[in-house]
Amino acid sequence: MDAAPHRPAQDDELAPVATATAATTPSAPTSRLGDRLRSLRLAAGLTQTQVGGERFSKEYISQIERGKTRPTDEAIAWLATRLDVDAAFLGGGVSTDVRGRIEAQLARAEALTASHRYGEAVELFVTARRDIGATGSAELEVRALSGEAWALAQEGHARESVELLQVARELAEGPQFSDVDRADILFRLGVCRYKLASVAIAVALLDQALVLADASGLPCDLLRADILGWRSRGRRRPRDFDAAREDVEAALELAQGMDDRRVVANTYFQASLVAERTGHWAVSRTYAEQAKALYEELEDERNVGRLMLNLGGLHLLLGKPQEAIDHLEASFALAVEAESKPDAAQALGGLATVHLQLEDYDAADVNARKALQLLEGREDFPDEVGQSYLVLGRALLERGRLDEAEKSFEAADAVFEQMASVGHRAGAWVALGDLASRRGDDGEAARRYRSAAEALQDIRF
Repeated sequence: MDAAPHRPAQDDELAPVATATAATTPSAPTSRLGDRLRSLRLAAGLTQTQVGGERFSKEYISQIERGKTRPTDEAIAWLATRLDVDAAFLGGGVSTDVRGRIEAQLARAEALTASHRYGEAVELFVTARRDIGATGSAELEVRALSGEAWALAQEGHARESVELLQVARELAEGPQFSDVDRADILFRLGVCRYKLASVAIAVALLDQALVLADASGLPCDLLRADILGWRSRGRRRPRDFDAAREDVEAALELAQGMDDRRVVANTYFQASLVAERTGHWAVSRTYAEQAKALYEELEDERNVGRLMLNLGGLHLLLGKPQEAIDHLEASFALAVEAESKPDAAQALGGLATVHLQLEDYDAADVNARKALQLLEGREDFPDEVGQSYLVLGRALLERGRLDEAEKSFEAADAVFEQMASVGHRAGAWVALGDLASRRGDDGEAARRYRSAAEALQDIRF
């Protein structure tokens, strides 16, 4: 499978975001409020003086209608009573009943996302957005856009998610939004960029999100923990393990302070991955088992399966290949039950790696090919695709199928190049060096090994 071409972020994606205290000009919602006030006043047969009564001057009502000022919520409620209309409709263009129905739709879609039923969630978000369009409510529109984008990203449509989130980000510049709202959108953009292998951009967006969340003065520990957890992933990719560990520790402290089992489980999972990458395999297994126990309490079988995958890899590192196979097969079964192709593919990729180490090259070949087939078209799993190509190439090399092995190694290198990860590419170059050595081309082998060594010297361990 060819790697998807990398598309750089838009020039304004990393532009500073206005804070809630920044000066703002009258926005579209204010103008629409003025239009509604004027239409309702005329329909009631009232003059500006009559609508204002003894409370507001004719000039003040005129300023509202012309979009020159926006009244307070209290003033809107008073004017709505004066005009005998719903205050929510006057202020936001949507009645309380309609808004309640739309909010129920959005809550249902968000619940589906939390249950990993992403396709159903997307359909409901799309339906809700059609209804929201007639209301002119920026708040509901941003909530729907962000929710749909997040569900799409989990289904492998990160580019479409970025487009939706860019629209949401522009809307969230309105004065009715807080810095936490803006931070949440930046967080989701950062996650999508990570999924598209734009790791440096992802970390920069997550940095901005954390700055906004920290400076907001609003309660948002859950969001901050999520930002730190994902930034830890981004910092692991270039092997900045010290920074990754600091983020995980900060996220875990926040999660434990909230007493939120799901957030604690997510953070334990990330802590396990950091410990694994730094060679602390026993510590990594402890974190993974703690996360797995919490997911089991939450009856989250999909994440239980992902932890089984992680534990399978750890057992292999600890020299227990049969236990690794048992965990990976259990992970595959849970992924199939959840109808998650990416999770199933990762379990198969893990099995391929174990069989390669056991010198069962036929089994390694079969599992690696199945993993690649399941991941076809998923540009949000470049690491897994590249590693499966490497394992497949190794299995082919050991059986003397050198030309096929070369194609697999080069495919892995191409995927890792899209990730802009020299550490990953070094692994592909070592494999190509081994291939050259097998062919008796010692000069080419030395060149490949030298390139890998030089690349690894530039990486912080």
